[in-house]
This record gives sequence, C-alpha cells and structure tokens, in this order.
Amino acid sequence: MNTNRLSKTMSDGLNSQMTKEAAAAQIYLSYGAWADSEGYGGIANFLFRHASEERNHMMKFLEYILKRGAKVKVEAIPAPPQDPTDVQDCFEKVFQSEIDNTNAIYKLVKISFDEGDWATWHFLQWFVKEQTEEETLAMNLLDKIKIAGGKNASGDVLYELDRDLEKAPDEASLAETKTAENP
Repeated sequence: MNTNRLSKTMSDGLNSQMTKEAAAAQIYLSYGAWADSEGYGGIANFLFRHASEERNHMMKFLEYILKRGAKVKVEAIPAPPQDPTDVQDCFEKVFQSEIDNTNAIYKLVKISFDEGDWATWHFLQWFVKEQTEEETLAMNLLDKIKIAGGKNASGDVLYELDRDLEKAPDEASLAETKTAENP
C-alpha cells in the first residue's frame, strides 16, 4: 500500500530543503571554525550553536517527509564558501545565507498553497517564523559590527563584541511579540 501523501514536486522540494538546511549547518560550522582560528571564541560559540540549530531544522524536514510517507533522499552538500575576510564579512555572509534560505522556504510555502497541501503548508509556517527570527538575528549582527566600526573596528571593540556574542541569546525578539507596553 502506498502511504505517500506528498506530491512529487513537494517531496522533491522538501528533500532539497533538507539538504539546504544541512548545507547551512556546514556554513555556520565553517564560519565558526574561522572565527575561532582568528581568536574570536565568543563569535565562534555563537556560530557553532547556530550550526546545531540548522542541523535540527534538517531533522525536522527529514522527519516530516517520513511521516508523510514519502522517501527521504540524503544527498551530498556543497562545500561552504570561502572563509570570511573579517568579522563584518562573516556577518554579511551569514545574513545572505539566511536570506537565501528564506527564499527557498517561501517557494515551498507557495507550492503547498498551490497544491492545497494544508498539512505541509501548516508545517512550513514554523519555518516562516523561524526564518524571520534568523534574519533578525543576522541583521542584529550586522548592526553590532556597524556600531563597532565595521571593517575598521578596533581590537578592543571587537573583543567586547566577541564577549557579548558568546552569551547572546539564540532567539531574536520578533515584531509580532511587540505591544505599546512592550516595544
């Protein structure tokens, strides 16, 4: 008996996104290793935590595909891009990676909507919210390095930024949680 409840298009898209999440984990891992080798242990810690989060996202896709009766296709992931040249470049690359991931999620949401696959549409809403959070975190990183002086940030400012990111929360405050009493 065939228990698959995903179209071929949706199954292929979800498998592709699973691979994209694995690749995102490798990017964070690679950038974390770069940061650590440059002496930025706090930034590395922040990036390593996000590598783990991306692996968790990958597992969510894998489990969903299985639970919908479709076949999981584990594929090779591309090597991460070249190491960043500095902290600002690192944060810019993280932001671009998150934007790319958001666009891929949006394509899946559209496919699920067009197909009337409401279970998958509902599943993907968690990722829509998650990507809003990920983009906000990445923009916050860019704001921090901009305030620190960007590519011209001094060593003592980078030291403080590194220390701050070691303990920084892994979640961002989103617009939908804001009120007049809690801006």
